[in-house]
Amino acid sequence: MSEDVERELAGEPSPPPTTKTRPRARATTEIRSLARGHTRTALKVLLGIMRNDSATPAVRLSAANAVLDRGWGKSAQPIEGGEEGAVETIHRVERVIVRPDDASDAGERGRGER
Repeated sequence: MSEDVERELAGEPSPPPTTKTRPRARATTEIRSLARGHTRTALKVLLGIMRNDSATPAVRLSAANAVLDRGWGKSAQPIEGGEEGAVETIHRVERVIVRPDDASDAGERGRGER
């Protein structure tokens, strides 16, 4: 477990965030890692809610699910394709002529190479 998470679980204040800018991918990875560090706490909240016979604390459940979703990702959802069930994908390759002067040369070369 990281030192920041251990400090937070022990009730110690975390050090202030650094002001350096980080690449987006690195920041995303760090956020995911921090969220995963709270997995144990989120699971304890979920278990506490499951065992609680009093009113349902929907906000806490939502927060716990959000932590888990952000840490581990949401489960894949199936895609339905209508009556047949399968999703039809169409792949298309299209040639775009950028310089029209080169188009006549390419067309002549293409005919001769066949």
